[in-house]
Amino acid sequence: MIWDWIIALYLFLAGMGAGAFVLGVIAGWKCPDASKVKLAGLVIAPVAVGVGTLMLMVDARAGLMNPLRFFGLLANPSSIMMWGVVLLSAFLLVGVVELALQWKTKKTPKWLDVVGVLLAVGVAGYTGMLLGDAHLAFPLWNQMVLPLLFLVSAASAGFAAVVLAGHALHAPELEQLRFTHTTGLVLPVLEAALIAVLLMMAQAADGSAAAAGAASVAALTSGAYAAPFWLGLVVVGLACPFALELAMRAKPELAAGPAAYVAECCVLVGGFMLRFLVIYAAVAVAVA
Repeated sequence: MIWDWIIALYLFLAGMGAGAFVLGVIAGWKCPDASKVKLAGLVIAPVAVGVGTLMLMVDARAGLMNPLRFFGLLANPSSIMMWGVVLLSAFLLVGVVELALQWKTKKTPKWLDVVGVLLAVGVAGYTGMLLGDAHLAFPLWNQMVLPLLFLVSAASAGFAAVVLAGHALHAPELEQLRFTHTTGLVLPVLEAALIAVLLMMAQAADGSAAAAGAASVAALTSGAYAAPFWLGLVVVGLACPFALELAMRAKPELAAGPAAYVAECCVLVGGFMLRFLVIYAAVAVAVA
């Protein structure tokens, strides 16, 4: 096992934090009075990414027995992880500054918002590239599809976290952010399509990667990880939020009840399950 559940949780938290920041900023742009929603996004972002980064430092394939190994990565510019650390650090710095400004003045400069959004997109995409820094070939960790899949999933998880916080805070401005109802329908469909593409590309791997690709897909769809894949990711993480969003569209009064909380919690479960399964079901190409 190259990576483990600690890295899965890091990938989830980093993606969720990046997505939360983006929604917080968009809320401020579209609805200047959406102070609670924006603040929720700006609080979730640095906390989630900061905790996730700390977990990455603790793990770093070294653990607490050799924490200096993590800092040694900064001297290796050819490492994806090194650039990831730089990206995470820049995002955390901007995120903390944005939070402080929002807390004190109730507004943030638009240029800093834009810088933060660009860094957030970079963080979310980077989490899909980190797995490729394992020095072994894993067909399931396709570097063309996985960063995009993790980017979409990060948006889903981050938006869900902020909306969930908004409901808990009884933020009336959520009603003014109706685009979140659309993203609640579009993002699960897009994520499901990208998962299907990822599995098809892994299954279609040829040469020495063919056996590993087929084994990875089989582990997810019919093997050891079939139950968490179909139930945890597909049903709970994708189908349930989509169905609940449709129900809330048909009967708006449902949005004021438990259905809204359940839908967002399901998205968060699916976001973690995606990363957990992508890590644990991946089979490495056999080295001759």
